[in-house]
Amino acid sequence: MLRPALILLIALNAPAAAPPISLEEYRARRASLRRLLPPDAVAVLPGAAEAEKGDLRHPFRQSANFLYLSGWKQPGAWMILAPEGDTLFLPPRNEIRERYTGRKLAPGDAGAPALTGFERLAASEQLPAALREAAKLGRPVFTTDTAAVREILGGREYHALEPKLAQLRMVKSAAEIRLVRQSVARAIDAHRAAWRRIREGLHEYQIAATMGAAYFEQGCEAHAYPPIVASGPNSVILHYNLNTRRMDAGELLLMDVGALCSDYASDITRTVPVSGRFTPRQREVYEVVLGAQKAAIAAARPGMKLMGAGPDSLNEIARAYVRKHGLEKFYLHGLGHHVGLEVHDPADGDAPLAPGMVITVEPGVYLAEESIGVRIEDMILITPDGCEVLSRSLEREARDLENAIRRR
Repeated sequence: MLRPALILLIALNAPAAAPPISLEEYRARRASLRRLLPPDAVAVLPGAAEAEKGDLRHPFRQSANFLYLSGWKQPGAWMILAPEGDTLFLPPRNEIRERYTGRKLAPGDAGAPALTGFERLAASEQLPAALREAAKLGRPVFTTDTAAVREILGGREYHALEPKLAQLRMVKSAAEIRLVRQSVARAIDAHRAAWRRIREGLHEYQIAATMGAAYFEQGCEAHAYPPIVASGPNSVILHYNLNTRRMDAGELLLMDVGALCSDYASDITRTVPVSGRFTPRQREVYEVVLGAQKAAIAAARPGMKLMGAGPDSLNEIARAYVRKHGLEKFYLHGLGHHVGLEVHDPADGDAPLAPGMVITVEPGVYLAEESIGVRIEDMILITPDGCEVLSRSLEREARDLENAIRRR
């Protein structure tokens, strides 16, 4: 558990909460999506559903594509985007559901258009007839859930909407970037809180708890993904998240932990020495990984590609650096991914980087026989003339990490 003084320090140094996405921006996103579709096309998206009494194990979270286009966070909604206009369909009021999970907005409630940003609202039982009307005369139908739409419209051709949405979601708006910055700041606080606590004899789950508490205390709603707190031999397991092992002196501790704040994710990794000093071999491997990351970040700019091969690939630049130092066969994954509403945001792998894209740069080397796993991950924003390292304030030089751990 975090000490009261530490909690107060985190709270006093926390940046002000970023403003939420406006309803006007959601309307603009829907308009942008329609411009990517044929003029007579219909787009149909179901939102996430919820059991009548909720789910005790998993809090409700809206599907990311539905959230991106609407900002609507209540279960059971659908939307139809058609040439005639956009319509949001809401389920009827349910006394049992509201007893368990709280009051929900119904389409006939006063002020519903102002609250949702949709001028056209309808009850969900009107969806089948409305969808048949919208899709008449052979209009092309795009959807994120072909099976659900086929139950209403039957056998016909359907088109996947996800590639169009990925094209939009890859480039973040100014409002989205503010929220990403907020999430990154909370994750940085979590890593620093962990550094202050790390010592031999503690368990991985204690460090994971410290990190989660740091961003939950500041209002973040969830982990962006299950925290990876991997010591010693666990550091070579790429997505290890049991977090049950006791840390011992002389080992490495790999922490891949990010927050979900105001719907936007962060994803940061640091690898530190449990005892406060890298062994010569650990430091040798660490410097190779850090060098690979620096090389990739230095090359990140519009027109480059995150993955792939060739001179325009950041992944290949990092891999070539590791190869030069004889460790390529221990470089076991790609260099990074896009981040936004999801920690692995949808993206077109062949698309060149462009201003407004937010990606991770996370080379890693994993020597299982030596129990040495090193990954260094930062989030960067592609700018018109290069990139900005959003997580740059979190130390990554080996000597700085040693000093941070020894100061605990």
